Amino acid sequence: MTTPPRIAIVGGGPAGLMCARVLQGHGFQPAVYDADTAVDSRDPGGTLDLHADAGQIALEDAGLMDAFLALARMEGQAKSRRDHHGTVLAEFTPAEGDEAAPEIDRGQLRVMLDRHLKPGTVHWGHKLVRATPLGGGVHRLEFANGASAEADLVIGADGAWSPVRRLLTDAVPQYLGVHFLDARFDDVDTRHPEVAAIVGDGHMFSTDGDGRAVIVQRNSNGVVRGYIAFRAELDWHVTAGVDITDREAVRSYLVREFGEWSAVMRPLITDNDGDYVQRSFWALPAPLTWDHVPGVTLIGDAAHLMAPFGGHGTNLALLDGAELAHAIKKESSLDDAVARYEAAMFPRSGELAVSSNTALTRFFATTSPDAPHLPPDHAREHQNYETRAAEYRRRQAEGEQ
Repeated sequence: MTTPPRIAIVGGGPAGLMCARVLQGHGFQPAVYDADTAVDSRDPGGTLDLHADAGQIALEDAGLMDAFLALARMEGQAKSRRDHHGTVLAEFTPAEGDEAAPEIDRGQLRVMLDRHLKPGTVHWGHKLVRATPLGGGVHRLEFANGASAEADLVIGADGAWSPVRRLLTDAVPQYLGVHFLDARFDDVDTRHPEVAAIVGDGHMFSTDGDGRAVIVQRNSNGVVRGYIAFRAELDWHVTAGVDITDREAVRSYLVREFGEWSAVMRPLITDNDGDYVQRSFWALPAPLTWDHVPGVTLIGDAAHLMAPFGGHGTNLALLDGAELAHAIKKESSLDDAVARYEAAMFPRSGELAVSSNTALTRFFATTSPDAPHLPPDHAREHQNYETRAAEYRRRQAEGEQ
């Protein structure tokens, strides 16, 4: 490209920040716009694992592996599965040297990515309200604060309810029928030793085979985040007459809803610090594709929002951002770059979205007591991450020859 393109990334989450970082490494000067007032202005959620064959590849390309490893928790890869009586059904402890899927807090990842961008790259407090095609692939962006900008390429990294996506497709997320309440346990080893013992160093999954589950995850700084999940209509609290801001009212509802769960598991449901935070599972139709539109594309959840089972969302988001940036560097035009990126992204994300959404449905299905759906073979899963990472790098090297 003889003239530096004006690249606007809408969304300052992992996908958008990663894309900006790799673009800057290639000599481009993207602008990132995000509705949040600052990188740490809201609770970004709990912890996530970055896979060797996706998120870690992007971090390597961005020169951020050392920064990531300084924050990552290798021991956080541990997983266990219990039934709703507290009986351990399966356990996984990572082997020495296993770095296939270490954990990092979502907030730590976002701050780390932001700190490795040039000052002024991210324009905080810029909520997109309108994107208008001006012809020739150029779009005008208008923000709620009155600011505006024009771009030769608009990259929608703006999440589940992406306004940029409307330029490409009418697809919208659909509720998957599962709701969960985010519960937090602070200073867990001292204040909640029973919770600490159950969660261990990593994750604990439990389901009763009747559409209810509890998932607890060790975060950094002595925090455990718990997810109390159940099949429900989107407005379940209205139907049940529960004021979601009334902690004791929510607890009373959960005690009834999870009445068959044992006393061993009950603290995960009732002993949290602070209020319960409502969250729900949504997904875009999968596999999702769209016809090429000059000057615009999507990365991350904006392109392929899926259920969280398998932990693919953020991993794909990071890889999307890095691969799109590489394509912009390699191709002679923005149109060719977008076509190259989308040709790889569509099949990869489509396959994983279908499998993740199916896994969620099965996990929350009503099953007989003799079909506990034990966790996958995590040791094999980690080997597969490493194998696919090596294969990815091999194909990349062959393509550059």
